[in-house]
Amino acid sequence: MLRGILPVLPTPFRPDGAIDEAAMRRLVAFALRSGVDGVVFPGFASEVESLSGEERRRLLAVVVDAVAGHVPVVAGASAASLEETIAHCRDALAAGVGSVMIQAPRGIGADREAVTAFFRGVAEAVPGPEIVLQNAPAPRGSDLDPRTILAVVRDVPAVRWVKEETLPSGPAITAILAEAPAHLAGVIGGGGARYILDEYARGACGAMPALELADLHVALDRAWQAGDRARARALYMRSLPLLALQALYRMRLTKHVLRRRGVLHNAEVRAPTPELDPWSTADIDGWFDEVADLLTVMPPAAAEAVGAR
Repeated sequence: MLRGILPVLPTPFRPDGAIDEAAMRRLVAFALRSGVDGVVFPGFASEVESLSGEERRRLLAVVVDAVAGHVPVVAGASAASLEETIAHCRDALAAGVGSVMIQAPRGIGADREAVTAFFRGVAEAVPGPEIVLQNAPAPRGSDLDPRTILAVVRDVPAVRWVKEETLPSGPAITAILAEAPAHLAGVIGGGGARYILDEYARGACGAMPALELADLHVALDRAWQAGDRARARALYMRSLPLLALQALYRMRLTKHVLRRRGVLHNAEVRAPTPELDPWSTADIDGWFDEVADLLTVMPPAAAEAVGAR
């Protein structure tokens, strides 16, 4: 089952721009130490559009090996065409992944019949994996309305989950769950967990944020599931300044914070995103320091020092 906190892993790069497989293993180890309920790779937060097919395959294999069955892995399989999407799904199956996250290509638009035919084509060509239908906002996504999503889910039983991150996500989640067929296992929130409490209140079963605050997000999720709404709200409020900045600087913020946390050695980025100048870096660092007391996973060096004592 996919539920709880399922972060989208960033893609680590070496200073020369090549993918860094050793760093990817550290990212997975950090996610597991944070108590996540699953991991997703690749996704938008992974700079997926800048990765070659071979890089996607290699890193997905690293992720699966490093996870070692401890939590579910969701493989991003979105592409610009049906044929490419099918190929990514087959790569996921070959890597031992049973769940794939797919967004309808923007090229087919938001027409209900076209979107349904696309997902039917994927399910028929690659039977077996459970599909997470990703509904992202424009311009990256197609902004599908709930009626279209429900039509796809009803027609394609392989679609077991919906990742809803159009804006606002809450009303769409309510509409989907109100008429969801029995085989739909749940709706998962996106949007970097910036709207997670509203999504959870409406019945979302989990969230797919970025990775840098995974332990804080896990604590928030556990508080919510335990019925401690005050604790969940307090954690949410503490996280919001960084999440607001993450919406601007995206994976640059994610990698900067992960470097501060001792997980990454550099913050190399391929995707075209706003640069961090000294002012924005100081702003991010200041808000990171504000939540440091809530972060339970220590940098590797600190953890080793504690173990030695």
